[in-house]
This record gives sequence, structure tokens and C-alpha cells, in this order.
Amino acid sequence: MLDSLLVAFATLLISVISLYKWVVIISAILSWVRPDPYNPIVQMLYRLTEPAYALVRRYIPTVFGGMDMAPLILIFALQFLEIFLQNLFSQII
Repeated sequence: MLDSLLVAFATLLISVISLYKWVVIISAILSWVRPDPYNPIVQMLYRLTEPAYALVRRYIPTVFGGMDMAPLILIFALQFLEIFLQNLFSQII
């Protein structure tokens, strides 16, 4: 019973991390084309990603050559976390 609960929790957590990674990728691609800031989808993506970008920017200088690397750093961190948790949960279960 506890194993099933742990597997469900691990699967859900890893899925949320993977989904958020795609949200960051889509947001970064949209930032290249300068979409309409009043579009509800653009506003939602901004609200979902900007707090994480601000957290990264607080600790790491992210602007290199005029380009903001916060999305790339965040994607690498999410990828690391996803792999770490997959390996951790596979060893526990």
C-alpha cells in the first residue's frame, strides 16, 4: 500500500517537473517573437515562469551578450532535478 502511494507521488512529481520544463521552453521561444502582452496565454506563461526566473536571477548573473540565460539555467536545473528524483525513487522502490 505504501509502495503504491510512493510510486504515485513520485510519478506525479516527475510529471509536474517535466510539464513545467515544457512551459519554460515555450515561454522562452515566445520571448523571441515578442507576442501580444495582453494575450491571456502569454500572461499565464509569464505568471508561471517569471517567479522562477527571478529566483535564478537573484543568485546567478544570467545576462550574457545581451541574452538572458535564466530560462536555459532553469531548464538545466529542472532536468537535473527530474533525473535525480527518478534515480532516487527507483532505488527506494
